[in-house]
Amino acid sequence: MPSRPTQKDVADLAGVSITTVSHVVNGTRAVAPETKAAVLRAIEETGYTGDAIARSLVTGGTRQIGVAISLLANPYFAALMQAIEREAAAAGYTVLLADTHDTVKTEQETVRTLRSRRVEGMLLTPAAGDGRVISELVSLGLPTVLIDRLTMRTDVDQVGSENIQSTSALTEHLASLGHRRIGFVSGMPGLTTSEERTLGYRLGLGRGGLSWNPELVVSGHSSREGGAAATAKLLSLPDRPTALVVANDSMMVGVLHEIRRRGLRAGADLALAGFDDVEWSDLVEPPLTTMAQPIEEIGRRAVRLLLARIQEPDRPHETVRLPPRLMHRASCGCGL
Repeated sequence: MPSRPTQKDVADLAGVSITTVSHVVNGTRAVAPETKAAVLRAIEETGYTGDAIARSLVTGGTRQIGVAISLLANPYFAALMQAIEREAAAAGYTVLLADTHDTVKTEQETVRTLRSRRVEGMLLTPAAGDGRVISELVSLGLPTVLIDRLTMRTDVDQVGSENIQSTSALTEHLASLGHRRIGFVSGMPGLTTSEERTLGYRLGLGRGGLSWNPELVVSGHSSREGGAAATAKLLSLPDRPTALVVANDSMMVGVLHEIRRRGLRAGADLALAGFDDVEWSDLVEPPLTTMAQPIEEIGRRAVRLLLARIQEPDRPHETVRLPPRLMHRASCGCGL
């Protein structure tokens, strides 16, 4: 039996992004007339909108969940959204997507816009900030699940990767190859994922018999530009590191550019290990050693938790941490 059409199916047929399809379907932003026409043709061919309207008419409810996420800060966005949409569609729900731009102000506006669309629940990747957006959702009683960036809160459901032991394993691996000065390009300050991966790096140093050296840790602010700047700073040290652990693949892009700019070879002149494992990780030369987050499973589990919360508002809150998988390739200098 064929699966239900999703926004990704519409996007693929129309040759546009999932975000553009979401804006056309939900009227959340103006879209160029020719682009809108292409999306509407694809919607008609796939039957996506007609199916969603039919379900709404039958159930008498919106049967919609909101997803508020930063598109630029999440290189695995497409895989995550595909998993969320398929799991939601299987349960008879449609997905409204909005970009938070990874700022608290935009996140507040985005969440309120989604609430105005009468979503029955919210999936949120929170921006670094004071947590007021989460507190507002909790106080309103709107079923909410935090994705990827988990907090210490116990009053909201959360799903993400295990960060500490996995980052420790990357660091230990580099230490086992004989590296004594291992640098760390950390993520955006204020994010739990950044703090946990930094803790994992520090733990891995200890397990590898190495001492903590704060000059070897530089924030790349979870961006390509930040990753390049952090790498430049680390490689300008009088006694520069011989290996780097990079906390996400957005920053890894900048790291690779800076290494190339300096005429260095990844895996030979500088060992690299990263976190995320986006689709191009095994296409660069040399292929990247990374911790692959279980993105599809995170998406599926988040939707299931949200639907369970919608059906049982008083159920105990859950925090689910899923283990990443080491993708051992050549950038760490193993000569695979």
